[in-house]
Amino acid sequence: MPRPTQATIDFSALAHNLAVVRQYAPRSRIMAVIKADAYGHGLLHAANALKTVDGFALLELDAAICLRDAGYRQPILLLEGFFSTQELGLLEQYQLSTVIHHSEQVAMLLESKQRVDLFLKINTGMNRLGLAPEQFHKVMSMFKGNRCANTITLMTHFACADDPSEKESVIQQLQYFEMATQGYNYPRSLANSAAIIRYPETHADWVRPGIMLYGISPFPDQTASDLNLRPVMTLSSRIIAIQNLKCGDKVGYHGLFQADRAMRIGIVACGYADGYPRHAPTNTPVLVNNQHTRLLGRVSMDMLAVDLTDIENAELNSPVILWGKEITVDEIAHRAGTIGYELLCAVAPRVEKVCF
Repeated sequence: MPRPTQATIDFSALAHNLAVVRQYAPRSRIMAVIKADAYGHGLLHAANALKTVDGFALLELDAAICLRDAGYRQPILLLEGFFSTQELGLLEQYQLSTVIHHSEQVAMLLESKQRVDLFLKINTGMNRLGLAPEQFHKVMSMFKGNRCANTITLMTHFACADDPSEKESVIQQLQYFEMATQGYNYPRSLANSAAIIRYPETHADWVRPGIMLYGISPFPDQTASDLNLRPVMTLSSRIIAIQNLKCGDKVGYHGLFQADRAMRIGIVACGYADGYPRHAPTNTPVLVNNQHTRLLGRVSMDMLAVDLTDIENAELNSPVILWGKEITVDEIAHRAGTIGYELLCAVAPRVEKVCF
């Protein structure tokens, strides 16, 4: 039998979350962000559930080609663009769109004479990727009358849209973008998940939902449930061993948990090599037989321990939910000192993905 650790992907939850995006941005086209193997949910699984969107955005050229080969005809945008002139031929062949964010990409494109759909990214304050305004104007003049720019869309990315105390930062970036692009009548793409929800003035022609599609809140002060988002992934496993402890017995590496009474514990077939966070501490919530219990001691590479003392009918092969609807991935991430994004993306290839 296969190892029992599974990541169950709920297509209906993905479709529901897409409908929520449409409620927030009814007049914008939707470019679903499915980078990093759709945030760990499986590229083709997610694309199938999101097949009614207007476009897809990701990073990896091979993943974009995979989508084309699977029959997806929507625009597919490479968010970091291309890295060599050799890739430009594939962009034209597969009709892939590319972000342009530095002058070297412009030079490669002009030299290659390929015809590509372009998203020109302007750095409005995040200082990660993007053309400075003076570079942007120069690039636009270079593309004027040049056939390599099949279509042009203007874009930027907000650094602090998820922080409720940074509204002024979002407004400043938006104003900076509007000033830089004044006089250019091209489609625009600005809003990520956080901006889609909180800043309708940023919606423009294209919105780029990412984490909200997978049922995770982009905000520290609001839960997914507050936003009517449903978790898409459930990480589950089973009890593969049971130990009976005496008062004073220790559990796991370095004995980080010590029993203060007689206890019954279960060993679960899931560890940090599966994507469960190693730094999750004792008392991190777990479900066994749909009953709430807790993690005990240090998470190992392949296993972790849970408290079965008060769990009715717990036995070998009892089902275990590590995150999902009852216990959100954000709660586990918070306990482990990280964010839900990281946990979703860290689910290991050896974890079987089951879709329904």
